[in-house]
Amino acid sequence: MQDPWLTAKELFNTGHYWECHEALEPLWLKSIGLDKHFYAGVILLAASLHKAHLMNSPRGGRRNYAKALTHLALIPDQYLGVEVRILEANVHRALSNPEPKPKL
Repeated sequence: MQDPWLTAKELFNTGHYWECHEALEPLWLKSIGLDKHFYAGVILLAASLHKAHLMNSPRGGRRNYAKALTHLALIPDQYLGVEVRILEANVHRALSNPEPKPKL
């Protein structure tokens, strides 16, 4: 069985945002501290892209993005191998333009 974080990362990186959200939820539920905020932020980033592009709801995407930033503001610039500030900026751009897809 593959590590849930690696699975979620692969799903996010291939544009399977809802599936990424689902893969991360068990990690988020059992985590604490910075890990909990990090996973919540990534879940919300994935949800923002899902809403904006797959559900055709740019407003919903922006709302989830804003919620993600409140969690990720607590996270160092690099966390669990992710360049967090770069990810935030790439998702922000992707909310307006789906190509290229942001990567974790």
